[in-house]
Formats: sequence, C-alpha cells, structure tokens
Amino acid sequence: MNQTTQMHQIAGWLTDYEQYFSPFFSDGLLGTASEHGLLEFTIMGRKRSQRTIDYLRSHHLRLDIGGLQHDYDLVVTCTDLIVPKHIRRKKIVLVQEGMTEPETVLFHLAKNFLWIPRWIAGTSTTGLSDAYEKFCVASEGYRDLFIRKGVNPSKIEVTSIPNFDNCEQYLQNDFKHHDYVLVCTSDNRETFIYENRPKNIRKYLEMAGNSQLVFKLHPNENTERAIREIERYAPESLVFSEGRTEEMIANSRMLIAQFSSTIFVASALNKVVHCGLHPDELKSLTPLQNKSASRMIADVCRQVIDG
Repeated sequence: MNQTTQMHQIAGWLTDYEQYFSPFFSDGLLGTASEHGLLEFTIMGRKRSQRTIDYLRSHHLRLDIGGLQHDYDLVVTCTDLIVPKHIRRKKIVLVQEGMTEPETVLFHLAKNFLWIPRWIAGTSTTGLSDAYEKFCVASEGYRDLFIRKGVNPSKIEVTSIPNFDNCEQYLQNDFKHHDYVLVCTSDNRETFIYENRPKNIRKYLEMAGNSQLVFKLHPNENTERAIREIERYAPESLVFSEGRTEEMIANSRMLIAQFSSTIFVASALNKVVHCGLHPDELKSLTPLQNKSASRMIADVCRQVIDG
C-alpha cells in the first residue's frame, strides 16, 4: 500500500494524462509462481494485490492489471528489482519507495553477476537495473548512497518521496496514548529470515525501562503468533495490528525498529530512534521535508515524456 498510495499522489499532479494502475506484477517464472499463490510473502501475493485493487477501485481509478492493454508513453514504478520485458521497452520513472535494506553478500553477488536476479538481495539493489530514464530519491544522502552502489548520477533526481515528505502532519492525531516506547516489528520470519523474537522482546523491555511498551505489528506478520509471544514475554505491553503507524510514532518518545521505512518518520520528528543505522547516517538519509515530493516527481515525469 505504501507504493500504491505514492503512485496515486504522483498521478494527482498528472491528471491531463490518461492513467491506468496495476498491482505489482512479473512475467516469466515469477509471474507463474504468483499466479499459483506461491509468492504470498511478497508484494506479488494475492492478499496484497487484492488490497491494492480494492484501494484503486475505491478511488475510481482505472485498472490495467499487468499493463498490457495500451501502448504507454510512461511507466512509473516504486521498484526495479523486477522489470517485465514489455515494461522495459517503455520510458520508466523509478521512485524510491522507502528504506533500502542493508548490503549483504547477496547484494554483491547480484551486482557483480548479471545472471543472479536482483530481487534475491531485496531492496538493497534498488536502482541497479538502469532500465529507467530518471530515479527520484528521498534525500542527498540517498543520492550519495545510490551513486556509491553504481547508479548513474545523471539519472538521479532528489525530490523526496510521497508519504515521507511532510511528517509533521502526523503530530495532529487522535491516538490516545502518549510518551511510550514504540516497537515496529518486522516480517523477517515470513520472508525466511531468522529472528529470535522472544530474545528481542526481552531486550525491548530493558530499553523501555519504566515507559509503557507498545508494539505495532508488521502488516505481513503472523498476527496470532506475534500476539501470543508478546503476551508471554511482555504481558503489560499494548499490541496493535491495525492503525496509523505514523501517528503512533508521532505520539511516542522512542522508536525501536530494524530496517523499516517507519524510522524515517521518527527521524523527521526528532524522536529517539534505535535501528540498524548510525544516527548521523539516518539523518542524512531521512527524506527531505519539502511537502512537495509528488509534484516534483510529476514534473520529472513530464520532462521524461516530453524528452
């Protein structure tokens, strides 16, 4: 939904063009796997695709699932980990979705061996397809990071990104709790990454001290299992599986997360953040708070179309 809502906001500045929307899709082996329900832990899973379709229909947006109905002048997407063949032949504007994952050995393998698919390394390989005309990124810090990874500097535009360019708006909310320590959990286990959740919960309790501990569960997480674990190891904690994470962050005094885009909101609001990044690096990567990312990205789209 983060990708979908960002695309919708950009489209709002391009209403003089005919527009069509699609859940994320692939061709080839991954496309077949998605059709058979084997990729439910990814954005190509049926559950997430249906949420996207429901959202698009509720806003009366036109659908072209798979992008095959028309000969498009431009494709705008939040990921280039997979670029279907019929999309690769079009002009593409890539928009950074949010936080990128750390560079593991898989990143270096995918970067140095073209036969290894980029998606193996997750979002750490964002931008490495070079299949796009322009790449709109969150900050100067991210511009430097993507250049270091090998992205063509001439293709990068620092625009900030929708959903993260106006974080102060979340300070006005009706979430009834305040001054707690918020933990935004991950879906590591759903994506086959090891996590010792009981050990982490005990660590979170120590970090919270005398403050109320609040858990916001990742939308892709096994909710029943997560609640059961928290009730066992931190029974006084509050647990939410629904609700606006950004508003919960705004009312907290500290955020604990891993490599999640939620840390951008906390950083922009000057919260204490415990994550996988050094505080100085987090500040440099935090999206620009220009309140105009979608408009700036739309301007880039027009330049690409007219170019």
